[in-house]
Amino acid sequence: MSLSRRSFLHAGAVSTTVSLSGWMGRLAAAEAAGKSPKRTKSVILIWLNGGPSTIDLWDVKAGHDNGGPTTEIRTPAEGLRISHLLPKLAAHGKELAVLRGMSTKEGDHGRATYQMRTGQLPFGALQYPSLGALVSKELGDPTAETPNFISVAPQRFFNLDAYGPGFLGPKYAPLVIGENRGFGERGPVEYKAIDDGLKVDNLARADGVTADQAAGRLEMLRKMQDEFAAARPGAVAAGHLSAYDRSTRLMQSDAAKTFDLSTEDVKEREKYGKSFFGQGCLLARRLVEKGVPFVEVNHGFWDTHNQNFDALKPLAGTLDQGFAALLADLKQRGLLDTTLVVCLGEFGRTPKINAGNGRDHYPNAWSAVLAGGGTKGGRAVGKTSADGTTVEDRPVSSIDLLATVCKIIGVDSDKQNMSNIGRPIRIVDRAAKPVTEVFA
Repeated sequence: MSLSRRSFLHAGAVSTTVSLSGWMGRLAAAEAAGKSPKRTKSVILIWLNGGPSTIDLWDVKAGHDNGGPTTEIRTPAEGLRISHLLPKLAAHGKELAVLRGMSTKEGDHGRATYQMRTGQLPFGALQYPSLGALVSKELGDPTAETPNFISVAPQRFFNLDAYGPGFLGPKYAPLVIGENRGFGERGPVEYKAIDDGLKVDNLARADGVTADQAAGRLEMLRKMQDEFAAARPGAVAAGHLSAYDRSTRLMQSDAAKTFDLSTEDVKEREKYGKSFFGQGCLLARRLVEKGVPFVEVNHGFWDTHNQNFDALKPLAGTLDQGFAALLADLKQRGLLDTTLVVCLGEFGRTPKINAGNGRDHYPNAWSAVLAGGGTKGGRAVGKTSADGTTVEDRPVSSIDLLATVCKIIGVDSDKQNMSNIGRPIRIVDRAAKPVTEVFA
């Protein structure tokens, strides 16, 4: 079958639009456009992929066989101690709220990743949205030059859907930057390699294309998009146009400069460290300063089944430097009170050290950390047993944590969205019990 030139241009327009940015995602039904509430807070999610050994980070069992060689150090907050592997973060103890009673049910990477990021387990055809998509819908500005949900260096191989917009549709999908960057890094990385790795694809014009030429081509594409939508009205076409508008708005705006870390002062960059994670934290600061409501920065691969303590040294080192620099920078710029930083992975690791001197998957008792956003820092909420195997006080489930985040940032967790199967779904399950001990 022959293809007319006009049909080819229509097909090319669709193809070009999809390729402009990873956050546009697949063409799917999108909700009707509408103004969201004015953003008052932002969230930075530090995601420790693979399940961090929180017994060696936030809830140290020094002196017990299960504690291994890890020791604890003081923080400026009375009674709060954390691992000796995190000396820079220890200095920020008054900002940290450590939830030591995390207790979940899933020990499989894929299912646990989905559970902790959506509050639900995978369920047939029902496509639950990730926390980032939910926050971007509630607090995002649909007219903003930057996307409202940005994922920096994600490692989505455990569960791709855990990072997506689910039934909210492509309008709330993340802009993905530097997928799998930083995976397995064990030493310093040159800034040039980081800048190239964390670059947003297709923002710059192709070599030899002038600004006027680019504007003319985008205008021609826009006209074809409008014609396509007029001939095929509906939610799919509307979502497609919405994604196109956002991508071209970013391409043609000064906001694109926010993603260019090479413009940052070298001394500022050094504070965060020469790692994809550290520079990802710096990018997150630049983005929330620009008004982005949800940024996630993914770090390392924490699946330490073997030689846990050797593997933790470089992992904890980059986490310590990047996370601490982020808190200091946010505080210095007056952003910490309006930026909630959440640090966790999909589960913890076994208190008992295995035959390979490692730790295995353990969702029964582990820790997560909150900082900023107006939370009460300088405290540990919940308590595990002396051997670290059980939660003895204030257990916190996945939905409890998500409800806590919603409360802190001013999102009504009881609000319902219509799902892809025609059933209204609450942002967080009604059984959730927010951790009120960290509310200011």
